Amino acid sequence: MNPITPPYPQSELIISATPDPIRIHKGDGDMWPVTWGADGNLYGAAGDNMDSPMNFWKITGDPNKFHSWSVAIWNIHNMPVDPAIYCQRSHVHHEKGVKPAGLLSMNGVIYLAAELHNYGEDPDFRRQQNISSWIISTSDYGRTWNLGATPQDFFTGQLSSPHFIQFGQDYTGARDEYVYASFPDAEDGGDAHSPSYWENGDFLLLGRVPKEKILQRSAWEFCCGIDGLNRSSWSKDDAQAEPIFSYFHMTGEDHITYNPGLKRFILGNYSFVDPQGNPRPYHQSWPESSKRSQLTLYEAPEPWGPWSLFYRDDNWGCLGGYQPIFPPKWMSEDGKTMWMVSSGSYEDYNFTIQKFVLETSNQSFSRA
Repeated sequence: MNPITPPYPQSELIISATPDPIRIHKGDGDMWPVTWGADGNLYGAAGDNMDSPMNFWKITGDPNKFHSWSVAIWNIHNMPVDPAIYCQRSHVHHEKGVKPAGLLSMNGVIYLAAELHNYGEDPDFRRQQNISSWIISTSDYGRTWNLGATPQDFFTGQLSSPHFIQFGQDYTGARDEYVYASFPDAEDGGDAHSPSYWENGDFLLLGRVPKEKILQRSAWEFCCGIDGLNRSSWSKDDAQAEPIFSYFHMTGEDHITYNPGLKRFILGNYSFVDPQGNPRPYHQSWPESSKRSQLTLYEAPEPWGPWSLFYRDDNWGCLGGYQPIFPPKWMSEDGKTMWMVSSGSYEDYNFTIQKFVLETSNQSFSRA
C-alpha cells in the first residue's frame, strides 16, 4: 500500500499524538456534531438512529474516568426535522435525505445546521452530495425547536454543509465577535455552484457572521484570501471564497475546535480510501468501500490556518471511521489531553470516544 500523503508540513508545536487503544461506545447512529451548552452539558445530533435520519441528544459524564458508564447520553428529541416534510424534493433521498451538519451553543440558544443530501448521483465517483442546508434553533435544550429560524435554502451549492467552529462553554472564549463555520467543497464546478460532498471532497471554505446576526444570510461573509502576515480578507460574495484547507479528493465534512491550552485550532480530517490508500468514497461500492479510512489531525494559529499535520492514521477505525471532532469541554487545561468524538462503520457506528495525549515542543508559540 502506498497511501496518499497530506500536502501539509509536520507541526513544530505538537511533536506527537498518542491515541488510547480503548474506545468508548455509546448510543447508535453517526455524524455526531457536539457543542458545549450553557448548562454545562454537551449536546449532540445524530443521524440514522431510532428509526430517524436525525435526532438530538444530551451528553453527560466525565470520560477521564475511562469506564463505559462514565459517559451517558439521552435522546431528547427524536426527529426534530421530519423527512416526510423536508426530503420530498429533487436530488434528495426521500427517506434519509436529512442529516445534522453543525451544532453551536451561544447565549443559551443552540443552533443546529441541517443538511439535505443524496447518496451519490455521480456514477463515476459516487460521493454523498449535499444539496442545501438551513438552521433551526432551540432555547430549551432540544425539547422544542424553531423550525423556521431560517429558510430551507439558507445555504446552497458549495455552502450546503456548514460546521460551526467550537470555542468554550456556550461560545465563551471566542476569538472575536463572530461565529465561524467551515464548508466542505469540491472542484467540480469551480464556483459557488460547485457541489458540496459528505466525503472525499477537495477543500474547505470558511465563513463568518456577527454573533447576533447568525440567522441573517446577508450578514455572512467568506474568507477570500490570506496575506503574507496571515491576515484574512472577507467578502459577502461566496463566489470569491478561497480554500483555507485543501486535500484533493480527501477532504471530509470536517470540524474545527479551538484548544485554549495550546492556543491552536484543531482540525480533524477523514478520507475514505481503497486497500492501496487511494481515494474511494464511502458509498462508491458499498459495503466494500467502508473497509478503510485515513485520519489526519492538524493545528493552526487561526481558523484559516496555516495548517500543520500532527497525526496520521492510514487505517483508522474498525471498518472506516469518520466525523472526528474534539469537544472543548473534554480538553485538559494545558491542552495536551483531548478526547475525540467520531463515528464509523459497523462496530463504530455510534457515539465513539477516544483519548489523545499530545507531546509538545519546548519552543514558545502564540497565535498569529
